[in-house]
Amino acid sequence: MELRALRYFVTVADELHFGRAADRLHIAQPAVSRQIARLERELGVRLFDRSPRRVRLTVAGHRVLDAARAALAAADRVRVAAAPRAGVMRIGTGTGQFTARLERGIDALREQAPAFEVVLVDLPLPARLNALRQGELDLALARGVRAAPGLRVLPAWTESLFAVVSARHAAAGRAAVGVGELAGGLFRTSQDHDPSVVAALREAGAPVRPGHRAGTVWDTVVEVGSDPRSWTVLPADQVAELRSTRVRAIPLEPRTTITGSVVIPDDLPSPCSAAHQAAFGD
Repeated sequence: MELRALRYFVTVADELHFGRAADRLHIAQPAVSRQIARLERELGVRLFDRSPRRVRLTVAGHRVLDAARAALAAADRVRVAAAPRAGVMRIGTGTGQFTARLERGIDALREQAPAFEVVLVDLPLPARLNALRQGELDLALARGVRAAPGLRVLPAWTESLFAVVSARHAAAGRAAVGVGELAGGLFRTSQDHDPSVVAALREAGAPVRPGHRAGTVWDTVVEVGSDPRSWTVLPADQVAELRSTRVRAIPLEPRTTITGSVVIPDDLPSPCSAAHQAAFGD
């Protein structure tokens, strides 16, 4: 089994669209389709339900997705551990998170020191912080982390949280909505949903209990768009990347925010710390 096929599969699962996945991978769509078909034959299961109008993960596809993400993350960690440290910046991130902020931050750092290679490593938050402690990463981005033993947490930005509902939801046309008004519906999350978002809601006194968990954040968005009774919450950075016309993002009332931070090794010199904090901050 090739890692390339797993990467193609995860990309299609993120996009739920073969054309958009091909664009992200910078290859032709037929090549993506062939790799997915080959992977399905090798595994002996169908990974996607395909129709002219939509692409959905099968039950088996959801199971394989978690394992594929873990395999790719492990492969990335092996690669960055073997890479020479000089000239390489290894940044820990989360699946489907921080895209625009990473682009802006890397550009800002390159204005100061253009000659370095960037390696992005997608890991769940606990593994991200542990990899930083082990020297496998140079910095990590995280939401909702106030302190971490052996690491320095530098608050860098604040994001508003938004309720995401179906375009057919009763609150879809509202300028703002309270969590209490949504609490009677089904609150959806995913395997890679940022856990600090739910924690921030609870700290604000919102009575939320995660129910059904989809494979990815974008799977969750699709499910919410298909069910006017359900809802989820996303930070502003991810709301900016929403493409679906079937959902609406509505500011929470009262305004609920979450703090994002740059997390670095405790022994990093202060000038470097300040530069990293400024690059990825608002």
